[in-house]
Formats: sequence, C-alpha cells, structure tokens
Amino acid sequence: MVRLKSSARNLRSELMVSKGWLQGVALVMIFGFAVMGFLAAMTYTDSMPQPRQVVDAQGAVVFTGAEITAGQQTFVARGLQEYGSIVGHGGYLGPDYTADYLRRSATFVLDALTESGIQDPHGALVEMMRTNRYDKDTGDLVFTDLQIQAFEAVQQHYADFFGTPTTENGLLPSVITDPADIHNLTAFIAWTSWGAVAERPGHDYSYTNNWPAEPLVDNGPTADIIVWSGLSLVSLMVALGGLFALYGRWSKRMGWQHGEETPPLSFRQPGTVKVTPAQSATAWFFFVVALMFLAQAFLGAAVEHYRVDLEGFFGLDLAQLLPINLARTWHVQLSLLWTAASFLAAGIFLAPYISGHEPKRQHWLAYGLLGALALVVVGSLTGEALSIFGFQGAKDSPFWGMQWEYIDLPKFWQGLLTVGLFLWIAIIYRGIRARLKSEHRFNLPWLFFYSGLAIPAFYAVGMLAGTEVTLSVAEFWRFWVVHLWVEDFLELFTTVMVAYIFVMLGVVHRKIAMQIILLDVILYSAGGILGTMHHLYFSGTPVEHMALGAFFSALEVIPLTFLTVEAWSFLQLGARQQSRSSAPFPHRWSVMFLVAVGFWNFLGAGVFGFLINLPIVSYYEIGTALTANHAHASMMGVYGMMGVGLSLFALRYLIPAKRWPDRLAKISFWSLNIGLAWMTFATLLPLGVLQLWHSVNDGYFEARSMNFITGTGNTVLEWLRMPGDLVFIFGGVVPFVWIAWLGVRYRIKGTTQDVPMEALFVEEQPVPAVGVDDAPDSGYGALYRPRSTDEAGGPGPIGGA
Repeated sequence: MVRLKSSARNLRSELMVSKGWLQGVALVMIFGFAVMGFLAAMTYTDSMPQPRQVVDAQGAVVFTGAEITAGQQTFVARGLQEYGSIVGHGGYLGPDYTADYLRRSATFVLDALTESGIQDPHGALVEMMRTNRYDKDTGDLVFTDLQIQAFEAVQQHYADFFGTPTTENGLLPSVITDPADIHNLTAFIAWTSWGAVAERPGHDYSYTNNWPAEPLVDNGPTADIIVWSGLSLVSLMVALGGLFALYGRWSKRMGWQHGEETPPLSFRQPGTVKVTPAQSATAWFFFVVALMFLAQAFLGAAVEHYRVDLEGFFGLDLAQLLPINLARTWHVQLSLLWTAASFLAAGIFLAPYISGHEPKRQHWLAYGLLGALALVVVGSLTGEALSIFGFQGAKDSPFWGMQWEYIDLPKFWQGLLTVGLFLWIAIIYRGIRARLKSEHRFNLPWLFFYSGLAIPAFYAVGMLAGTEVTLSVAEFWRFWVVHLWVEDFLELFTTVMVAYIFVMLGVVHRKIAMQIILLDVILYSAGGILGTMHHLYFSGTPVEHMALGAFFSALEVIPLTFLTVEAWSFLQLGARQQSRSSAPFPHRWSVMFLVAVGFWNFLGAGVFGFLINLPIVSYYEIGTALTANHAHASMMGVYGMMGVGLSLFALRYLIPAKRWPDRLAKISFWSLNIGLAWMTFATLLPLGVLQLWHSVNDGYFEARSMNFITGTGNTVLEWLRMPGDLVFIFGGVVPFVWIAWLGVRYRIKGTTQDVPMEALFVEEQPVPAVGVDDAPDSGYGALYRPRSTDEAGGPGPIGGA
C-alpha cells in the first residue's frame, strides 16, 4: 500500500518517485521558458521593422504602416495564407508571396536598368535592393523610383490575378477587386519582400537570413545557416550516444520493462465494468469526434483534387461553393478540433476511475461542454466561410473575421474555445478533487491534472497572435500553439493518459508510470520548448532564434528514438501479461493504435520532421510538399491514431459486449495506417523530394510556381494518392464512425457514482496445490484464481491507493 504521511489538516500519500525526477523537470522547464522569455523580448525589439510609412526620395508617401497592417488583415481574412504562403508559412498550392513579389519586382528593376544602358545592371540591382534605407528614428522607409515603379507593376499583377472572373486558380471568381484592398495587400507583401532582401543593420544578410533563395538579388544561404545546420547534427549525434549509453546502463529502471514485476491478472470484461453518467455521456463526444474526422477526411480529398485539377471536381466547378482556401481552412481546423475533442472526452472518461467516485450532476457539465464544443465548431467554420467569401459584415469582425493559419478561428470563437478548455479542466478537477486531496502534489493523479491544465493554458497564448500585430510577433506566438501546444503539451497529456490506462489495467505499477511520464517530460521539453524556434528561421526574427531553434529541435528526435526502442518492450509486456491472464484482453485494437502512434511518432515527427528542420534544408524546402508530408504523418499518425485509440478504449466499455464490432475495429486500424502510409510514400514524400531538388537546382520561385506544381510528372504522383485516400476514408474512417454510432445507439447507461479506483482488473491468486494427481488442469490458469477487490480490503498494491 502507498504510505501516507500525517499533517494537522489532511493525510497525503508520499511522493512515489525520487525528488531528482522533479528537479530534472523543473530544471528543464525553467531553463527552456527563461530562454523563451529572452527570445520573446528580442522578437519585439529586433525583428523586421514595420515602417511608419514608405516614401520616395522627395518624401511623397507610397504606402503607410497602417496600410501594411490593413493588407495583412486582408491577406489573412480572405484565406490567402491557406492558398499560398508568406515568408514560407501557409498553403502549398499558391505561390509564396514574399518570394513572388521579390522575383517580380527584381525582374522589373533589372529590365529597366538593362534598358537604361547601365554598364552593370545586375550589380546595380543588387546594390539597390540590398541597401537598407529604413530610418529607425523617423520610422520612414525610402524606396527608389524604380522600386516604386516595380511596386505599381506588381500591384497591377495582383489586381489582375485576384480579379480573375473565373475559378481557374482554385479561388472564388473576382475574389478581391476593391482597389484599396489590392493596394494594401500589395503593400503588405512588398514589405515582407523588402525584409527578405534589405540587409539587417550591421550585417551582410537580410532580416529573413537571406531567405528566399533568389540569385537576382544575391540571396543565398548565410554562414549561420550552414554552421548551425552542422552543429545541430553534432548535437543530435552526441545526444543519441548519451541516450543509448544511459539506456544500456539503466534500461531496467527507466522503461516499460519494470512491468515484468506485476503479478498475473484477470482483466475485467466490458459489461462487468460499471460506468458513471458522465462516462456514458462521452459516447456523444466520440460520435461528434468521428463525424468531424469524416468531414476532415473528405475535405482533405477535395484539397488534394485541386492539385490535379484546378478548374473542376469531376465536372463540378467546386471552387464556386468550396474554394481551395476554404476547404483547406476547414480541413486544418477540423484536424485540430477532432483530435483535441477526443482527448477531452478521454479525460472525462478516465476521471471517475482515477478518483473512484463521480460527483453528482457531473454529466450535466459534460453535456454542457459538448454543447459549447458544437457551438464553437459551427460558429468558427461559419465565420471562416463568411470571411473567405468576403461577406461585408465579416471585415474586422471578432465574430467572423478569420485569423492566421492554424489558429484560423475568428477572435470570439478562439476566446470561447479557450474558455471551454478551462471549463473542461474544471470538470476534471471537480471529478478527481477528492483523490487529489489524499495524494502528494506530484503523484500520478496530480500529473494527470497538471498535464490537463497545460492544454487551455498554452492554447490561450495564441490569443496574442492577433492580425493587428506585426508579422514576426504573430509568428512567434502562433507557433506556441502549433508547436508547444500540439507537439509538447498535448503529447504530454496523451503520455499521462496512456500510462494511467496501463496502471488501471494493472500492466505497470504507478511508480513506473510516473517515471516514464517524467522521463518523457524531460526528453520532450529539453528539445521541444526551444525547438519551437525552428519555425521562425525566416520570419524576420534575429539570428539567435535560428541558432537555438536548429540546435534544440535536433534534440526532439531523442524522445522519439527512446519510444521506438521501448516499443518492443511495450509489446512484449502486453503479450506477457495477456498470456498469464485467465480472461481475454479487451483492448487489442486500442493498444494497436497506441503502437501505431509510436511508429508514426518516430517516422512522421522524428524522421520526416528532422528532414526539414535543418536550416540549410529548410532554406530551400519550406512551404513545399515535404512540409505537408511531415504534417500529415505526424498529425494524423500521432494525434489522429491516438484520438481513435482513446475513443475505442472508452467505447469498449460503453458498447455492450455482444454489440462490439471487433472486426470493424481491425479493419479501421489497418485501413487508416495503410492509407496514411500510401499517402506519404506514394505522393507526399516523392513529390516533396522532387520539389526540393527543383528548388535547389532551378530556384525557390520556380519550385513554388503553378507551372511546376501542376506539371505532368507531379500530376501523376498526385493521382497515385487516390487509392490510399479511398482506403483511408472508406476502410478507416467510415468504420470508426459506425463504431462511434453504436456507442450512442447502444451505450450503457450510467447507473452509479462509485467505480473501482484504478482497477480495470483483478489480481489472480495462486491456488494451493493438493498434489499432482489431484490438479484439475495442467494449464497455467488453473494455478490461479481471481481475487476480488473485496478480499484483503482492496485491489492490492497495483489497483488500490
């Protein structure tokens, strides 16, 4: 039993692990966020400056800082970042507008210089474009006459492009026609292009570290890009060596192999495990999750089809109703919403098993949270559509105006979602409060609560990335959501849930689960916190962001390698425990999804992520299909598989045993994994490699051009993806939807407020032998009998407190 220590006011269990684990976590967190605070300050003070106004040599205003901000808001609100990209971040079909403007304006100026008869037109072009004429004291930026003429020429090009009366570009017809909007939009893009070529004061490279590669203006990789790429490789090799050295020395003390110490168990079978009203309510959560997953998958298929046929969807002019930027917005948003919702529902489901009791009317709060989630989903998707379609009331509206990529939700719905996440953790706290009072503040129940609290806390940081703040600042804060929230703290919460599930199943002791969780926190956070900066190599931030981002993002491979090494022990542990159980293991396919998470974590997040994180690779690759390859393999492979696995775990107890469709769960597992593998290896990876080669050999502008993307060879690769998509959707997603529907239709109603605490098993006890000839059975199971939780006063050292 866990020992308790007395105080005047309460009894709390003692800390189950050495304080050294907590000190390690504290050290990593304090160091990481202290440096992030330093980088945040530098982002505000030393990033690419937004001028008060851009003027000619005589002081006449070309455009103002306010017009740059207005253009930025138009760019975001009309969904152009979901079509193309800016400083490399955004959609993959349209051009990168920073690179696009730079090429078009440089070509215009070079042609004019050549026609003037100047002796060295290229040298004059480079000097003109790279000279920084920004006055920090006045806030004025001076453009030369040729730069102003180039601005006007490119402005006309964008007026023609966005004013196209057809859907030939995958956008709405005449998507932007207001001359003021075109002027402001061009001002915003021109400013980012200026920052990409004008040299940072005191240095010989631009604000974006000479990105994009553009030989016309002598933009090429800097010494920092090359050196920090090399150093990040060295840091990876050193860290890998350290990992394997430590693992070789202490593998029996730092992994799943401790599970060998657990006694034989008999798993409680679905139908015999009571559920509470709130647990029963989660069936509706999982059904909504499944429907969002299905919608997201179909939207992804539509987005993919645009890459092979811009002008139609099997004869339907789809862009009239669902332009690609709207389809991609909804696709990206639903991917975040359904996976996060599955984690929230799983947390609510596990809470009663953690505390052993559910407070009265807890299910009312659960249904209220579900209603709030549905409101946010419908409201935000509606707002995004109104914003992209240019509905007049959506302009500058907190209810309907879209925001930056990944946090596209209009401000009101973003705030409401943040409130909903805090409501969720309040529901969790209410459910496990009694248990928390009896536990040390760093034991497993508290780790569950802390990891859950981090979800709303770090999502709320995204509120700082408003469309009114400068680009570099917005990039800094929104990637706290994209990277820290998703790749670090959602990862932490899922690690805690998985470890807790195996404690509940009796597979591992609490102490081992805590050690695994804390080790993951240290490994993930050591590289993951500062590794966030690898997204900001070329966003106008100081070079320190790139240096630290490159060095520490390489370390993100370490925990993924550790999980891969431990995967075999994990499988052996489960197989060994199942072979010793007299009752079948009820969660085969849930565990298989968790195994898939480990595979895709290493491949999608580790291998594919590291492939594009080196600064020298990212310099040519950012915004290409290799980015999409990493995004799909890691987001769906890790968080998607985890969401489905957690859903099946809960649904196994909510669907009556005779209704459980084990075959459908099997089909869904294999179809989702085969479909995702097909998607990556048949299309995204080879297409990304080809696009990277084209970027290095021919130029980044050319690699991002529509001519290359819609070329014959690429189109063949895009079509090759269709069989995988069909398997993924109809073999993987549809069966999952049906299983979730069974959970709603036949769900077991909650009939109790009290459930066994952390005991989804019973420990089997040896039966005294009466002689070899009298043994009733020669099998292993005959030597054991289940011990109920009523015997010996509780479920024993694994399942009890």
